Amino acid sequence: MNFHYHLLINQAAGAGNGKKISEKVETLFLKNNFLYTAHRTNYPNHELEIISQLVETTLLPWSKRTETPYPLLLVIGGDGTLHQVVNQLKQLNVEIPVAYIPAGSGNDFARGVNLPKEIEQIFWHIIQTQEPQELPIIAYEEKIQERKGISVNNVGIGLDAAIVARTNHSTTKHHLNKYNLGSLSYIMSILAVLFKQKGFPILVEANGQTIGYKKAFLCTTTNHPFFGGGVAIAPMADIYKHSLDFVLVERLPLYKILWLIVLLLRKKQANSKYFHHISAAKLRIVSTTPQFAQADGEELGRGPYDLQFSLEKQLFWF
Repeated sequence: MNFHYHLLINQAAGAGNGKKISEKVETLFLKNNFLYTAHRTNYPNHELEIISQLVETTLLPWSKRTETPYPLLLVIGGDGTLHQVVNQLKQLNVEIPVAYIPAGSGNDFARGVNLPKEIEQIFWHIIQTQEPQELPIIAYEEKIQERKGISVNNVGIGLDAAIVARTNHSTTKHHLNKYNLGSLSYIMSILAVLFKQKGFPILVEANGQTIGYKKAFLCTTTNHPFFGGGVAIAPMADIYKHSLDFVLVERLPLYKILWLIVLLLRKKQANSKYFHHISAAKLRIVSTTPQFAQADGEELGRGPYDLQFSLEKQLFWF
């Protein structure tokens, strides 16, 4: 089967890493005489406009492929770019397969689905693939603010979301990104938030039970192990198991945080009494006290939350 590859390129992803990787990918396309068209983002959220236009004029559901070269969407960007693309496809209610080459700073989704690390190796996997596969992604519905969305990595309330918010609004982030030191801004935010984030009460409904936690510190709903750029927050999670994994870390004394970090790095955090894990097909999380929340590193704002989680299917070109 022949393909026309439509590259959606976020050149700004990974502090300019998107531009470098896309140049390598385009060189491979040209060298091997594969048919492709490049679509580059020029400003924040431009990918939403590009996807809408491609869906209207070019892209086809896999079920409607024709004798002409099939228009295959290939996203080159970070987790945030992939998040935007998949959400826009869901908003437009179309089942379009998505190929993906990671070019961000975190690339947690690529880790979660075990993509090769070498760009050329991913490229040839895409070229050699002849049909998409369905993978579960997280669908969330927030009842208080009446908003819905999709997450390819995780949705978090508490510490991780507060770090994301502080980093995004940091006055030093823009300057550090110029020197490829964006991760330093993230580390600075971690240190600042770690000592300020207080424990907060939440209720979790799962598997026919309601569980209350008085001092939640970090709450993450995921379906693969990674968040924060490679941290295996839920090592027991597996995207191919088709289940949701909820992880909660309670607020603990500061002198015990270092030990928990050691356990986290060794993927043995389940040994801590402050670490809790629930696996379920559906989840509900209620936080009555205002907290920051994030989905795939995108801010959801600060407030009380009544979140319901389930799994939806998305076609990926792996």
